[in-house]
Amino acid sequence: MSTAQITVQKLDAAINNAFKAAISEGLLPEGEIPSFNIETPADRSHGDLATNAAMVSARVFRSAPRKIAEALTSKIDLSGTGLEKTEIAGPGFINFFYSPEFYANALEEIRQKGENYGRSDFGGGKRVLVEFVSANPTGPMHVGNARGGALGDQLASLLDEAGYNVEREFYVNDAGNQIEKFGLSLETRYLQLYKEGIEMPEDAYHGQDIIDHAKAFAEINGDKYADATTEERRKALVDYALPLNIAGLERDLLKYRIKYDNWFRESTLHNSGAVKHIVDLLTEKGHTYEQDGAVWFRASEFGADKDFVLIRSNGLPTYVVPDIAYHYDKLVTRGFDKAVDVLGADHHGYVPRLKAALTALGVDASKLDVVLMQMVRLIKDGEQYKLSKRSGKAITLVTLLEEIPIDAARFFFNLREANTHFDFDLDLAVEKSSQNPVYYVQYAHARICNIVKKLAEENITPRDCTAEDYAKLTAPEEIELINKLASLEDEVVTAAKDYDPSRITRYVYDTAALFHKFYNACKVRSDDESLMQARLALCLAAKTVIANILTMFKITAPESM
Repeated sequence: MSTAQITVQKLDAAINNAFKAAISEGLLPEGEIPSFNIETPADRSHGDLATNAAMVSARVFRSAPRKIAEALTSKIDLSGTGLEKTEIAGPGFINFFYSPEFYANALEEIRQKGENYGRSDFGGGKRVLVEFVSANPTGPMHVGNARGGALGDQLASLLDEAGYNVEREFYVNDAGNQIEKFGLSLETRYLQLYKEGIEMPEDAYHGQDIIDHAKAFAEINGDKYADATTEERRKALVDYALPLNIAGLERDLLKYRIKYDNWFRESTLHNSGAVKHIVDLLTEKGHTYEQDGAVWFRASEFGADKDFVLIRSNGLPTYVVPDIAYHYDKLVTRGFDKAVDVLGADHHGYVPRLKAALTALGVDASKLDVVLMQMVRLIKDGEQYKLSKRSGKAITLVTLLEEIPIDAARFFFNLREANTHFDFDLDLAVEKSSQNPVYYVQYAHARICNIVKKLAEENITPRDCTAEDYAKLTAPEEIELINKLASLEDEVVTAAKDYDPSRITRYVYDTAALFHKFYNACKVRSDDESLMQARLALCLAAKTVIANILTMFKITAPESM
């Protein structure tokens, strides 16, 4: 538990004790103390913490909130809480202000925890599976996958930081219609090498990668499959090309600093009978019916907008059945406490259907959470940028990472909440100035490293600070920065609850801004050795927080720039 959380806990106890003392002394009538909130005010000039205790107890004690607040403040004992004074605001809110003890404890906590500062046990070790990207293996990853990759990977890191036992998973769609189309596309390009008049179907995959695969396959096998059966030829082509594509996905994602714990293949669900088992289970439970030769699921009885087909009239399952089997596998077979999917916003109608099926199967559908991600636009020279200058083709994840630093990609894609549209400024991403948010944050870290280096050249090294040293940190810029640093664990927990890593990206940017503000207002090198050491400790605390967040999000924390 962090210094800030301990302070809140102690304040909660102090307020309850103040209620009891006020009742005991007749300042308040007998009554049951209600639940109340303790929050951080938006405007810290009004206090570091505030409570609505007097407001919510007006009915219980049949008294005006301000009178209750006066009774509480007259009886509250703040000794040992890290708080030093109170003020009553408005109709009865009570504000509290941190004491020097709090600031000293906060900086000491950061110093002692070091690289573990910000971690919590909030998640209690519960097992969470985060599935993200899961791009179609029939072609290259696009810019949406770049955003989904950064979002999913950093969300997994955030949940780990908040105390969950996290695994990352890529769901490989190596079965179904897209693989059929992949086989058809490869077959056509292969046959075109040996036969005249072979036309490429309009709805096939027309990318250069299909042509390259067909030529490479022909270099190995020649015309061996030119006169084979369609089934044999397509199978050989897919068996050759698909593993190469999947290996390419893994290679490109590793370049993006994403390493998955599991690569789960859809085909295993078909081969194991898991897909058929799902339909059988729903049928056994009476949740299906037949119509026009197809098997339908009574989804409308479980919260979906309408029923939908499970098995087509031709006997083949629809795309949603293996998806249901996959999530059943996550939550039942493998027993994860929570499954988190990062999906495009176009899946918003798909989620209720999936949850309806899980509910019908007897699975707690609240164990599935879905983060819906909006589209991203690339902007260059003030205009939308769709084609790579190098290839003249649509920007893919790989070509994007050739044009901008990986640090910038991972930082920029999590500057906004997932459910918001995002314009990615390619010019800004490569700019080395304070206008570039990732550069601005990294520069703060490098600047602190330089401060330490410069002082070391004068034989000045950090030492353990005393409470008296820390008490000299009284400038508004110092206090503001310490307050920000002290809130990291709460920020991590809140961001984890909301599945919102962008909250931490913004937090580290704000931390860097407050450090630069402190640096410009407060000279670290000082003839007052005690003050200098306290300010040096504050610098190192800021460095720890910035480095911990950048490292968590797999972004470089440079020592010089």
